[in-house]
Amino acid sequence: MNAFEIIGGKKLKGEIHPQGAKNEALQIIAAVLLTDQKITISNIPDIKDVNKLIELLGDMGVTIERLSKDTYTFEAKNIDLKFFLSDTFKAKGGGLRGSIMIVGPLLGRFGTAAIPKPGGDKIGRRRLDTHFLGFEKLGAKFVYDSKKEFFNVDATNLQGAYILLDEASVTGTANIVMAAVLAKGVTTIYNAACEPYLQQLCKMLNRMGAKITGVGSNLLTIEGVEKLGGTEHRMLPDMIEIGSFIGLAAMTESEITIKNVCYSELGVIPDVFRKLGIKFELRGDDIFIPSQKHYVIESFIDGSMLTIADSPWPGFTPDLLSIVLVVATQARGNLLIHQKMFESRLFFVDKLIDMGAQIILCDPHRATVNGIDKKYKLRGISMTSPDIRAGVSLLIAALSAEGKSTIFNIEQIERGYQDIDIRLRALGAQITRIEASAPTH
Repeated sequence: MNAFEIIGGKKLKGEIHPQGAKNEALQIIAAVLLTDQKITISNIPDIKDVNKLIELLGDMGVTIERLSKDTYTFEAKNIDLKFFLSDTFKAKGGGLRGSIMIVGPLLGRFGTAAIPKPGGDKIGRRRLDTHFLGFEKLGAKFVYDSKKEFFNVDATNLQGAYILLDEASVTGTANIVMAAVLAKGVTTIYNAACEPYLQQLCKMLNRMGAKITGVGSNLLTIEGVEKLGGTEHRMLPDMIEIGSFIGLAAMTESEITIKNVCYSELGVIPDVFRKLGIKFELRGDDIFIPSQKHYVIESFIDGSMLTIADSPWPGFTPDLLSIVLVVATQARGNLLIHQKMFESRLFFVDKLIDMGAQIILCDPHRATVNGIDKKYKLRGISMTSPDIRAGVSLLIAALSAEGKSTIFNIEQIERGYQDIDIRLRALGAQITRIEASAPTH
């Protein structure tokens, strides 16, 4: 098993480029299945979840050419629909949560699909109902084989429909949009997700010949077309990485410039970090964070404790709550974190407490942080990464801590962060990849 060994407490300095957005990549890459024409996609992150999806598309018959580290062409002319009955598909699709994103394009273009019960993060239940209920509104019929854990879908006659989503799911909205663009008639999706990544998908589909209006709002109208063509698409930088690097700079008192962040697409993220007292400035489209000894958490206007909670866009993304939590441990002041959208994502705080952080886990969804204002440093320990975002939070804690930390199960981190150890070493971090046995406790 690979692990990271970190000697913390070092100030970092330099420039870092955020990778392409993981959450955009999974839906954009799946969308190549909607056409038999060539599609070129750039700024693709070189991470495990994305690479697994690209490999899965290749197994399905998509012709793939890698033009550079972050740029591919895809041509889905000859899709092998029998592949979906194979054990290979079950194994590969079941091990990747992003595999659910191929269902919408397959239903739209071929009228049929199958999907094994997807895997991925162990952060509580993450329902797929929104996807399936949307497909059913369009006329798809589902059969779930509980023994094989396989969903078989028939959608030979997709018809546009009015769809009110039960939750503003990003992947659910994206999947339904991809099915609807080739359905007959008009589809209206209300309570649609409106994240920048979903907007990116809609803009790409429109360039391919789709007719989607309302992009950027929670009401999408899709007029079905008979066929889509090819296009070129460049993905946004990953907003979760950008937020992670802001937090890293604050925790380690480092002077860091985050390059080419597409600032206008970051929504409330910069403001949330400002509420933690972190100073930074926009230089062109770069974020410059100066070395900062102390940062003070704001209170609400009435003097009560600041609460940071996640909510669908344009609210604060749940993927950055764990970063905010760890950054608050070294701030001056108190903070309540309220994780509304997912279960079990706060269960990594015991590791931070072992490192010396003052955190009270109120329940599975809320934690109170007493910021220690860097009166003493966190201490290095051995720990295991439970999921992508908690793993990076622990990595940031380790880089700020005194002494040596070892993080096991770094495969979870690398599902979402490209070459993270290499890029951190370029800033001066003392981080080494080692072979190590997982701890027994």
